[in-house]
Amino acid sequence: MPVEFLGIAATHDGSETSQRSGAAFDKEYTLKLARAHEEHGWDRVLFAYGSGSPDPAPAAAFIASRLDRLQILLAHRPNVSYPTFAAKTFATLDQISEGRLTVHFITGGNDREQRREGDTLTKDQRYARTREYIEIVKRIWTTHEPFDHEGEHYQFHDFVSDVFPAQQPRPNVSFGGSSPAAYTAGGAEADIYCLWGEPLHRTAEQIEAVKAAAAAEGRTDVPRIQVAFRPIIAPTEELAWEKAHRTVDAIRARREAGTQPHRRVPGSPENTGSQRLIAIAEAGERYDRALWTPTAAATGGAGNSNALVGTPETVAQALLDYYDLGVDILSARGYHLLDDAIDFGRYVIPIVREEVAKRDAERAALGTNTLAAAGA
Repeated sequence: MPVEFLGIAATHDGSETSQRSGAAFDKEYTLKLARAHEEHGWDRVLFAYGSGSPDPAPAAAFIASRLDRLQILLAHRPNVSYPTFAAKTFATLDQISEGRLTVHFITGGNDREQRREGDTLTKDQRYARTREYIEIVKRIWTTHEPFDHEGEHYQFHDFVSDVFPAQQPRPNVSFGGSSPAAYTAGGAEADIYCLWGEPLHRTAEQIEAVKAAAAAEGRTDVPRIQVAFRPIIAPTEELAWEKAHRTVDAIRARREAGTQPHRRVPGSPENTGSQRLIAIAEAGERYDRALWTPTAAATGGAGNSNALVGTPETVAQALLDYYDLGVDILSARGYHLLDDAIDFGRYVIPIVREEVAKRDAERAALGTNTLAAAGA
């Protein structure tokens, strides 16, 4: 099966290791970073969402209007707009990008962050709302006659949109989470299910949980699986590990100085995904071929934070281990956003693509031989 690579569409040059050098929305840097992804073999970039961050939708439209191939993953929180409005926004952006949009629906894993924009629902209530929201958006994208909706969280009457996505029947829907409520909602509605990088055996368990949830909702298909990592690469193993330790030192220094990005919420994480990352870090620093947990521990399990450390060859082989589990979308974001995007695209992506092509050819040959033997 094909493999895809997802990078980050940051609107400034700051990260967990360094403060940004300019405004929160730096138009030139945003375009420069996106162009680096397009020119170095990436398939799409994520426009993330934070309560006080620049609005990702117009930033995505800005990039879509200036680049020809790079696909867009747009993060969206259901609490910030009504689904009728959001569905039109997404359809318009899909038209601007000529069918390059996927929408990533974020339920929200921290009550304090959600309350920053007036959301007071509990986590399980938020997942139920997200499921209803996705159902509405999908219907708006594909319905050309006015309809009513009377749901638990949304009610409207006689609505029909006059703008529809370029993609038919609709753009893909992306979703993430590690709690039972997340598996239920995502299993029902997601085309792509997103996980944070964990040890191989735990990732395999999560993939089975997603499959079981999809089956329980009556689906005959299975969401594609995406897994996210923080690659730390260098020409030799020794240099890579030196870089990894420097990275953790920089993360800790920023955290101790109180200069981490505002969207980071202090205290123990409430969301299951971050709790899992912390538990994994407490159990050990190194797993499998290249997974390293101190980056996650240093951020308090904040978001995508487990690293893959080593030479490009080592990191590529580690990613292939996840591919062999059934992961076909690999998300990677370094700590120096621009340089790491270029290096990863130059040195890691080609190795993975070549090895995936070999695997696919071997499977195809095996299938042909099997059919031939059966017909003999």
